[in-house]
Parts: sequence; C-alpha cells; structure tokens
Amino acid sequence: MEGLALETLAVRAGIDRSQFNEHSEALYLTSSFVFESAAQAAARFSGEEEGNVYARFTNPTVTAMQQRLAALEGAEACVATASGMAAIMSTVMALMQSGDHIVASRGLFGATQQLFGNILSKFGIETTFVPATDLEAYRAAVTPKTKLFFVESPSNPLTELVDIAAVAAIAHEAGAVLAVDNCFCSPALQQPLKLGADLVIHSATKYLDGQGRVLGGAVCGDKKLIDEVFKFLRTAGPCISPFNAWIILKGLETLRIRMAAQSASALELATWLEAQPQVARVHYPGLPSHPQHALALRQQSSGGAIVSFDVKGGREEAWKVVDATRVVSITANLGDTKTTLTHPASTTHGRISPEAREASGIHESLLRVAVGLESVADLKADLARGLALI
Repeated sequence: MEGLALETLAVRAGIDRSQFNEHSEALYLTSSFVFESAAQAAARFSGEEEGNVYARFTNPTVTAMQQRLAALEGAEACVATASGMAAIMSTVMALMQSGDHIVASRGLFGATQQLFGNILSKFGIETTFVPATDLEAYRAAVTPKTKLFFVESPSNPLTELVDIAAVAAIAHEAGAVLAVDNCFCSPALQQPLKLGADLVIHSATKYLDGQGRVLGGAVCGDKKLIDEVFKFLRTAGPCISPFNAWIILKGLETLRIRMAAQSASALELATWLEAQPQVARVHYPGLPSHPQHALALRQQSSGGAIVSFDVKGGREEAWKVVDATRVVSITANLGDTKTTLTHPASTTHGRISPEAREASGIHESLLRVAVGLESVADLKADLARGLALI
C-alpha cells in the first residue's frame, strides 16, 4: 500500500480476504474464535502468537477498519472504540495516572469539556483549559506533571483552528504527548500526524461513517502509544462492535468525495450567510474573514463542512431560524449526508456552565450547520425562511 493516494487507500487498505476470496470485506459476527489446540489457545492469549482471541479486543472486521483508517491518517497503528468519547477516555486512562495534568484547548466539544473538567478530576487528573489560538498560554499552562496536550482543530462549534505544528513543539518540549481530535476534517482534509501530533482521535460516528448510521471511535498513532491504548481497551472493554466497524469501513470508501462535495457546499453557504443582514458573524475557516484563514490554507485542504453563525439577537432569534426549517434536520449529530442544524448553547454545550460557554464564545445567538449533500440553493432557502422572521 506504500505510495498509494488517499482515494486508493480508502477502498483498498485493510483487505484480508478469507478462503472464499470475497470482493467486499466480510462481516464477522462472532464473540469468540476456535483454536486448533490448547497450546495455540495459550499462545494466542499470551500474545506469543498473533491471531484472533475474543471479539472484545480482536476481530477481523474491526482489524480491517483499523488498518484502513491508520493508512488514511499515515499512522503506524489504530485502535477502534465504541464511540468518540470512548476513544478519548481510553487514551487518557491508558497514558495517565492520578496526579498527572492535561493542557487542553478551551473550545472543546461539550462532552469532552465535561470529561476533562469534571469527571477526570475525581480521579486526580487535572486539566488546564487555554485559548485555542494562544501559544503562550499553552506554554504557561505546563507543569512538571503535564503528560497530555489535547486539542480540536477545527473546534466544535466555532471552527477555531489550532496551530498543530506549533503546539506539538510545545508539548514535546514539555515531554508530553499531543492528541488532536480530527473529527471535523477527517484524514480527507487534514493529517495531524504529519504536522507533529502524536495521536489522532476520531468520533467515527461522524464523517468516517458519513451517513449517521452507527457509533464508533478510533485512536491513531505510532505503535508504541496505540499498544498502550489497546491494553486498556482489552481489559476495560470500550470496544466497537464488528457490525459498526464494518459500516465505518465501507463509509471510508467514499470519504474523500463526500468531504470534497460537502466542503464546497459549505463554502458557498458560508459566503451567502455573510451577506445576510440578520447574521452578525459567520465562523468558517474557508472564508477570508476567519481569524485563522491563513492557517487553514496551510494545514487543511479545504475549510471543511461545518459552518457556524451568530444571528443578531439571542436565543429567541436563533430558535426562530431553527424552527422555521423544513429541509435540514434539527439534530446535534454531524458528518451526515443530510444537513443538520443545532443550537449549541442548549444542546451540545448545554451541560457546561454559562460562564464556560461564554468564555468559549458559544453565545445564545450561535447556530451550527453541518452541511450535507443537498442542493445548496435548497439549504439557502430553508435558512432564509427563518432569517426573515428576525
């Protein structure tokens, strides 16, 4: 597979045909695997012999998905998990212990903020949140106990960009690992490992599946780090089901063409929104008005498929836009072929404090659109219906 383009890897990597020589990858629905002898069983369980043991941590379908995603991210290895949050939790639990410290960009997904800010502190792991774009703040946050830097780029929902190469240098100077949530871009638009990151984390539920069908997560990186995450998964069990892995495996085949089409539509929609008198601000890395537009041109191949915008007013005006839609889906998921619309302050980020939301720039006036594959003209008309009510 060396030297092949991403489009080719997306349909060819990870294929290991059975004795039936099937063309489409097989789905192995089994909880366990049969051994030829007691000696082989012992060797498999101890790791002396490679092979499948038990579907909590080894399954041919899951392996195929892991190998394909690793190839797309340019990683040595990948471990798949039950969800994106399971991928984050597995990474933290595998690499850290009580007393350790995390430096995280402030504009993280709401559940990630809850995990870092509330849950991990119960186990003695503290987190310092810093502005995503402030490199000096990352440096200032480092302590002798800092073991992990965690960032999203672009962030959810404001599409703030982190200078991955610069933050990687700061993390490595501190002897820490940099993990990048690459959910918004996917490897089709951005490969953080090539920019210096140590780990890439995915909610495979989003663009990797691409049609909103199943839950899944993944961690990609060098084999040594991924082996540590795998050890945690093997024992703790936040594993992906073979069926979900198979769906994601097939979704990866169309990732590049979906992301290209959705990103082009997102740019057109973002440009249109900037011209609407009821819109106060549009957040989209592909626009010259985005504060990190130049950085987006350097580390992404396009602006992506997420457009967030503030309406003039507050929650009442934002909800009017949501409630007037007839085409887009009112749901907090993203990465689907169907365009989705949500009000982050009352949904994805509703569980964090109003002060934390305000610090992250998530105002009551903010709406997030995850652009799908519909006609952009229809999406404009659908949003225009609500904007006209403001």
